[in-house]
Parts: sequence; structure tokens; C-alpha cells
Amino acid sequence: MPASTEVKHDEKARQFEMPVSGGLAVLTYTREGDRIDLLHTGVPADDEGRGHGSALVKAAFDYARGAKLKVVPTCPFVKAYLEKHPDQRDIAVGP
Repeated sequence: MPASTEVKHDEKARQFEMPVSGGLAVLTYTREGDRIDLLHTGVPADDEGRGHGSALVKAAFDYARGAKLKVVPTCPFVKAYLEKHPDQRDIAVGP
């Protein structure tokens, strides 16, 4: 069970983060112009498979949509998320 289900956006660290029982789950990114490049999703091993990564990606897409950004899904987990959530593909671009 996660320590919190709330995802925090840490703009200074360029990551979305969520405390979980095994530590901190994070989704790192870079931003340039009107694009946010989602680089890496990391969830502590003991917390994998519990939806934490998906919560981080959803928060990142919600942020991008609200800020009118395009999402570059560099992270393989984000690419897999898009396969399962085609409704999010309208703001995804390359690579």
C-alpha cells in the first residue's frame, strides 16, 4: 500500500513523485519549448505492479494537457501506458 496516492510535481527537480512504502516513485522529464519529454519512470522494486507508475504518468499527462504541452514518450513505460490509454495519444509526439 502506498504511503500516499498523491503525486507531487517537483518542477525544480524536473520530476513527478509519489511516496510509496519502499521509498519514492518518480517520473523524470525535461522540458523545452512546448514539449515535455518523459524520460524515466522508477518505482522501488517492492512496489512494482501496484499502479504507481501509471499514477505518475497520468499526472504528467494531466499537467501537460493543462499547460498545453506536447508529450515526448521517451520512457518505455510511458510508451506502454499510451498503448493502454489511447485517449492520451492526442498530445503525444515522436520519438
